[in-house]
Amino acid sequence: MWPYPHQVSLIAAWGLTKRFGDFTAVDGIDFEVERGEVFGFLGPNGAGKSSTMRMIGCVSDPSGGALRILGMDPSREGTNIRSRLGVVPQQDNLDEELSVAENLYVYGRYFDLPRSMLRTRIAELLEFVQLTERANDHVEPLSGGMKRRLTIARALISEPEVLLLDEPTTGLDPQARHVVWERLWTLKRQGVTQVLTTHYMDEAEQLCDRLVVMDRGKIVAEGSPRQLIERYSTREVVEVRTHGQVTVMAEALRRLGESPETQAKDELYERVEELPDRVLLYTDQGERLVALLGEVEHESVLVRRSTLEDVFLHLTGRSLVD
Repeated sequence: MWPYPHQVSLIAAWGLTKRFGDFTAVDGIDFEVERGEVFGFLGPNGAGKSSTMRMIGCVSDPSGGALRILGMDPSREGTNIRSRLGVVPQQDNLDEELSVAENLYVYGRYFDLPRSMLRTRIAELLEFVQLTERANDHVEPLSGGMKRRLTIARALISEPEVLLLDEPTTGLDPQARHVVWERLWTLKRQGVTQVLTTHYMDEAEQLCDRLVVMDRGKIVAEGSPRQLIERYSTREVVEVRTHGQVTVMAEALRRLGESPETQAKDELYERVEELPDRVLLYTDQGERLVALLGEVEHESVLVRRSTLEDVFLHLTGRSLVD
């Protein structure tokens, strides 16, 4: 029985599962995406993000659980759902032998859009993604950022209700990333619902209203970026670098919390993490902690606010996943 009898979310999943033989890529996850919000999936490689996006995009059937998109069952109404989605794949799949405008025109014809409507729509979209002056240029020589913006324009040709973006700025330089972010922010202000995956924590922090962190096929945390930082990290992180042995310095830093001048250790810092070249202290008292560092030999110290990346690494670990 569908668990949300009165659900009004654009996308809702309960116990959603995807198996490939004996391997479980998505392991019984629950989530909802509300109209007009930007919802993100974060996780290391192999966490299940892409498999989840493929099920939302109606190109892969769930192995178990329940999924509703725009109030419909993708296993039975996939064609109707896909006609109302816009998809930006991880790899641009533009036709490089066609011009910029021709790419939009051909894609628009897949949706049976009238030619007169398409001409107007193409002009609007090229202006939106700042490619008007390149309308008649072939795609092949365009920069990576231009191709990405064209792929986003193509996904918007049918005025979709939900825009799916898989790693929307991977491989782009910082300037191109920010241009794409500006376009996605504009879409958000226009009320376009967006679901994205990303490896960039600053991107998720900038764009997402809510997100889930996935690891090994399961959801391990859910909330807004600020909620996740408050729940799983501290207000500040003190980074202490050394030319000497990190382990020795880490032990000295831990003893700061045991000195008579300080109170209980857990009031000074929450946890200590050793990296190859520095030690991280997670704390709500950054300046107070720095004032005590004169007792410990170190090269440099930095006090910064906690970020979504701190949360991500805390929940999923720092080990590489192939």
